[in-house]
Amino acid sequence: MAVSDEEAQVLDQWSNRLAQALQILDLKVDNELLLDLARKSADSVIHPAAPVTTFLVGYAAGLEAGTGSAGSREASSAAVQRAASVAFGLCDDGHEGGPASQGWADTAQ
Repeated sequence: MAVSDEEAQVLDQWSNRLAQALQILDLKVDNELLLDLARKSADSVIHPAAPVTTFLVGYAAGLEAGTGSAGSREASSAAVQRAASVAFGLCDDGHEGGPASQGWADTAQ
């Protein structure tokens, strides 16, 4: 999916902020791949398939890598809820918001 240079810069900043807030400090997000995957799933299925597809791909990759709390369904569900809460909080600040006030570890308590 083609994005302008300005959009690519905003997306890079956003993905870096979100990864830091989720304490995935060594993650290099392939935004182009994710955008292509979202476009393909939206075009191939229905528009709402884009975020569902990218989420499921990321979740499966996390399970395969053995990271996170994949030991039980309850623990996995709680981890997803915490991550979503962090992302929603960052969305409230917009793409130009300051540092995340509440990170992944803070919500895990």
